[in-house]
Amino acid sequence: MKVEAWLFMSGMFFFAPIGIAYGLITDWNEPVGTTALFLTAGLALLIGFYLVITGRRIDPRPEDDPEGEIADGAGELGEFAPYSWWPLPLAFSAALAFLSLAVGWWILPIAVGLGAFSLVGWVFEFYRGEHAH
Repeated sequence: MKVEAWLFMSGMFFFAPIGIAYGLITDWNEPVGTTALFLTAGLALLIGFYLVITGRRIDPRPEDDPEGEIADGAGELGEFAPYSWWPLPLAFSAALAFLSLAVGWWILPIAVGLGAFSLVGWVFEFYRGEHAH
């Protein structure tokens, strides 16, 4: 994970000076761009720091070995969710929530209720039905 960590850490060394240069060019009168660049630098630092800490706690992966072969990474990589219909009603409830901004606030409780139902259905999808564990 060293490559990923240094890739994100280098983002901090890129975005922070760009944020300073942007602030100097705009005479610090445009705070949104400067703030966004500094927050991007901070986010890159946080992700890089997380990857450094995680890389120290886990065993080296096959892709971390400079002399590793492609076959070293063969095998099961984990358990992935099969198809699911739950994102569709969840997206519909998000669309209703944004519609409530334009039409009226009375739609928002309906969207929140439908969203909560859809989210619970998606989270507990593996506890019943065809894909139950």
